Amino acid sequence: MSILENTISPGSAGYHANRDGMLALIDRMRALEERTRSASAAAKDRFHKRGQLLPRERVALVLDPGAPFIELSTLAGYMFDVPDAAKSVPGGGVIAGIGFVSGIRCMVSASDSGIDAGALQPYGLDKTIRVQELALENKLPYVQLVESAGANLLRYRVEDFVRGGNIFRNLARLSAAGLPVVTVTHGSSTAGGAYQTGLSDYIVMVRGRTRAFLAGPPLLKAATGEIATEEELGGAEMHTQVSGLGDYLAEDDRDGLRIAREIMAALEWERPGRAASEFKPPRYDQDELLGIMPMDHKRSVDMKQVIARIVDDSDFTEMAPNYGPATVCGHARIEGQAIGIITNNGPLDPAGANKATHFIQACCQTRTPILYLNNTTGYMVGKAYEEAGMIKHGSKMIQAVTSATVPQITIYCGASFGAGNYGMCGRGFHPRFCFSWPNAKTAVMGGEQAAETMAIVTEAAAARRGKPVEKEKLDAMKAQIVSVFDGQMDVFSTSARVLDDGVIDPRDTRAVLSEVFAICREGDGRTLQRMQFSVARP
Repeated sequence: MSILENTISPGSAGYHANRDGMLALIDRMRALEERTRSASAAAKDRFHKRGQLLPRERVALVLDPGAPFIELSTLAGYMFDVPDAAKSVPGGGVIAGIGFVSGIRCMVSASDSGIDAGALQPYGLDKTIRVQELALENKLPYVQLVESAGANLLRYRVEDFVRGGNIFRNLARLSAAGLPVVTVTHGSSTAGGAYQTGLSDYIVMVRGRTRAFLAGPPLLKAATGEIATEEELGGAEMHTQVSGLGDYLAEDDRDGLRIAREIMAALEWERPGRAASEFKPPRYDQDELLGIMPMDHKRSVDMKQVIARIVDDSDFTEMAPNYGPATVCGHARIEGQAIGIITNNGPLDPAGANKATHFIQACCQTRTPILYLNNTTGYMVGKAYEEAGMIKHGSKMIQAVTSATVPQITIYCGASFGAGNYGMCGRGFHPRFCFSWPNAKTAVMGGEQAAETMAIVTEAAAARRGKPVEKEKLDAMKAQIVSVFDGQMDVFSTSARVLDDGVIDPRDTRAVLSEVFAICREGDGRTLQRMQFSVARP
């Protein structure tokens, strides 16, 4: 056993400053999430008057009560619907997450039709595509609760139309991969969105509420002159009795969700047991994770103190601690699941990159999933580091991350700058899951470094032309660069762009990781079973 010693002083001024800063960021995040819930819930009277459930009521009823549910990308689209921080409603118009339906772990996606009738909001497309990809990669059945006005024509962009085809392609891929797509169409499913219903394996429609057609009455009249009612064109009774699009006719939302749960209950599918395995919790209070990370990413942090508060018994077996010591690699367990951990107590240097490469390969050899805890300002630069092969060793690390054959989970705990973001399995390297802490920052470099770099380049260019640089213009340029970088590096900006799978409270890290590692293990187990079955068949 290699028990990590506690070096945190909860009574210190620095700890309290870190804690207060983290709590303020958590409060901001929760306030934005509550704003989205409130905006949707404001439609309650209208929904209930017509006999419908609100979107979050639907999600709650389709899920198993009391079972874990990880909601994803709650800040998607923040500040992209309206540029006013006080009025922006994040979430992308979609409620999505991983939970249990009739004992089966599923991806659940629901149109947030309490907001703009369920029209897809900015970055709602990216969020939907991402959750579909997660379902595919982790072999999760897909349950979708549809009620959408479709694309907002006032915000039409041709690239969204073209990229939107990925949603339908992914539904087809899910079905082809043997992952059931179960859909309850609670309301409108129009034009291209009709294929969101049509490409499902099991389709439940609600009497008097479901509308599925390629062209609604206004477009139909404009295009062909034909006049028809919505019910005649695409009502639930027509589709379940005449066209055959619908498989099940529900009397109302609640009945539709009951049918969806019965469909899932009837599937021959692995239902993971929830029996507790033998493990010891961390020796140190997870609440102390609030006070470890400084708000200033330039200040050093001992990431082993983070590890000590998320792994079983605070037991961490470090690999090669004296070689490239700023890069920390080692083995631990989370709720009995063996994992490898890579994190940073400083920039990545040649030795650290070399060690990480070796560690990744060793984990792949033993089928051990890897957790990356990002806290790095990047790879080291300078003459000595170039001579020591920083590019070569950094490239080998990036190659190892790219080629890894085991699940890789990334959490942005602090800074994730430059190529260090790539080497530490940033979002661009397709980790199986990627979450952020509220204080995390992601950028090609710090704003001040970017501004100073451009100032040097500008001054050098002016000197070549023999013209002086006006200090006022140079200062204005630097200020603008700092503003642009600082405005895009925090999680409220990166998560809005779906550059992670959501922002989590540091205190929830162990609980989230225990679930996502279980998801990866179950998904990979299903893949192995299918491979063995394919080999065994004559």
